[in-house]
Amino acid sequence: MAAVVVDVKEKSKAAVSSVVDPHPCDEVFEKGKFEVSLITEKSGIFSSSKPLLVFTPTSAGSYPVILFFHGFSCLGSFYSDFLNLIASHGYVIAAPQLYVMPTTSEMNEIKSAVEVITWLSSGLDPLLPTNVKGDISKLSLVGHSRGGKTAFSLALGWGSPSLPFSAIIGIDPVAGTKYFQPEPHILNPISQPFKISSPVTVIGTGLGPEKATPVTCPCAPNGFNHVAFFKKCKPTCAHFVAVDYGHMDILNDNPPGMTGFFTNIACKNGKGPRELMRKCCSGLVVASLKAYLDNDVSFLNAIYVDPSIAPIELNPVDVIYKTSST
Repeated sequence: MAAVVVDVKEKSKAAVSSVVDPHPCDEVFEKGKFEVSLITEKSGIFSSSKPLLVFTPTSAGSYPVILFFHGFSCLGSFYSDFLNLIASHGYVIAAPQLYVMPTTSEMNEIKSAVEVITWLSSGLDPLLPTNVKGDISKLSLVGHSRGGKTAFSLALGWGSPSLPFSAIIGIDPVAGTKYFQPEPHILNPISQPFKISSPVTVIGTGLGPEKATPVTCPCAPNGFNHVAFFKKCKPTCAHFVAVDYGHMDILNDNPPGMTGFFTNIACKNGKGPRELMRKCCSGLVVASLKAYLDNDVSFLNAIYVDPSIAPIELNPVDVIYKTSST
């Protein structure tokens, strides 16, 4: 990706606002112009090694590919509203179900993710609608919770993935707790930056570090959450925190079954509508990908200059672009 010459930490918001285009930059927080089709594939000889959901525009064209990794013990279907919003802006999203059993190790999760990445080159396009192509030269990794850590682990080379990545986005990524940090130990040492060449966005939650009840643990504990991940990021990188929302608030409203019930009670949730959280996080993903894949920084800069265009409160908001001298 060509270096962008604005360093937000060194320039005022007034300077950054001079590179914000006049088009309505809040449009990333709404449904995009593309109709989206959901394709469900079971694992088998003609499909990925893992069952997966594919969210794809139906209009003919070539679209960047996003590989989405679900959170701890969540089902990919729990994210359907969120992923539909992103896909409607012109992205093909493959969301594999990397595991169901909570005892699955993170190293095995990474191994499964690498198998899906290898499958993408030959296996994705045959699943897509007629005249729709997935552009894996613009492959991005997006993950939530433990899936966020998986995205970062792959970007760091764990599992030796077969394709390069154009962007990494972690949504409230979690690397463990004070008492248990499963392998790979990617946050240690915290003072050493990630060796990731791709641009990165980290989205955190204000309520993630808080307990849902006195007898439960935080779902995104301090020291192992978005703050630690962003601290290790190099430019180009961005960081947004949804102040009034919790770790599971990007999921669909009331996911079904016992697993869905667990996601509703395990973490402290925000009092506002989840729909607004989904719109905000999907918009941040789209704004980041427009900047990182297309060099269209207008949306990301607009959010930095005026975070109030987002549907919920964001604080802090950090955007640091790689400069020509970096």
